[in-house]
Amino acid sequence: QVQLVESGGGLVQAGGSLRLSCAASGLTFSMYTMGWFRQAPGKEREFVAVISWSGGNTFYADSVKGRFTISRDNAKNTVYLQMNSLKPEDTAVYYCVQGGTFFGGSRYYTEADFHSWGQGTQVTVSS
Repeated sequence: QVQLVESGGGLVQAGGSLRLSCAASGLTFSMYTMGWFRQAPGKEREFVAVISWSGGNTFYADSVKGRFTISRDNAKNTVYLQMNSLKPEDTAVYYCVQGGTFFGGSRYYTEADFHSWGQGTQVTVSS
């Protein structure tokens, strides 16, 4: 059974930084595409970023491009989301997701592209 456990969320002022981590178990982590989604209050869940199994390919939503960086450490079965220059509109619950064994290319991903989800971690950015 795949388990994804996020950590690193919290309250930060606008312009600040946070690094989210997602520890994965129950799968051969290095084989799978991983990603992050987020859901703001009253809004639909939205794609944030994705990374290929090797870490060699990444893609970001326009809203976070240049501010967020997704990375992974396959030896630690962990995927990260470094978030810089945070804005109040980044306030959301952030979810770690596990995809397939292939990288679907540089495009917006949907929930249907992913098989497993973490429980989420709250990020709140104050103005």
